[in-house]
Amino acid sequence: MTAIRQHVVVLGGTGFVGHHLVPRLLADGHRVTVLSRGIGDAARARFSRDASLIEGDVHDRAFLGAVMDDADAVVNLVGILNERGDDGLEFNRVFVELLDTLVDAMQANGVRRLLQMSALHAGDGDSHYLQARGLAEARVRTSGLDWTLLRPSVIAGPGDGLFCRFDGLLKYLPVMPIGGAEACFQPVWVGDVAEAFARALANPASVGQSFDLVGPDRYTLGEIVHMTAAARGRHRLVVSLPPALGRLQAEVGEHLPGKPISRDNWRSLQLDSTSDNNGLPRLGITPTAVAPRLPQILGLDAG
Repeated sequence: MTAIRQHVVVLGGTGFVGHHLVPRLLADGHRVTVLSRGIGDAARARFSRDASLIEGDVHDRAFLGAVMDDADAVVNLVGILNERGDDGLEFNRVFVELLDTLVDAMQANGVRRLLQMSALHAGDGDSHYLQARGLAEARVRTSGLDWTLLRPSVIAGPGDGLFCRFDGLLKYLPVMPIGGAEACFQPVWVGDVAEAFARALANPASVGQSFDLVGPDRYTLGEIVHMTAAARGRHRLVVSLPPALGRLQAEVGEHLPGKPISRDNWRSLQLDSTSDNNGLPRLGITPTAVAPRLPQILGLDAG
């Protein structure tokens, strides 16, 4: 399908998915404006000069209104995986309050098209993260805009928060104790996620639709750790912790720098991040197997 050239405003476009999506949108001939609270020199260097990068507070209604006065579509990629504390307030601010501000600005400027990053099983379970994602989805569905929801499982790619996070830990730990080791995931390739956004934007039939985005293969968390170690030729013992010790691990991790695991991560692990209704084929995308990409993900094939 040939894309109609549009002015696309991308919130959170300097993040993990944004670094793949922005070049993809530019390749379709779109004019792209990326909004971010802080854009460092490294981020600027990675972006094509064909994209406009604007610094500002995306929670500021006046700022959003000023930058989208001639926009045709908005992509909202803003997200966090952990919050300070464990009360859900920061998740609510980033996902729900921002969405309310964004919808208000879009409506005031006559911008109707919204593509919203969400998460698989948003609104399910007990985690603050998934509950806030679910509330944001509800706001999108009742916004009156021409919306599309994209709901990935854990996203895999160079610099990701899954394989790369464990790779860093495995460098120093000969034994890896894992709470929730039997939790199941369908990691989705970051390039497929970017392609899904681009194709949904180009396809009017995606309006009012929700797409689960998952890879072709399912792995337990324990298997993911083993795969990561094996990719570097490391021999590591993975110890599956019983639930009580898994909760304790999350309690300790809650107070460690960077929160390698948090209480809310533990609550999320109680739901498998899998789907039997993969939206990628519905968008004409063949899901990419992640395992063969591990050398690329971990930077082993550089140079």
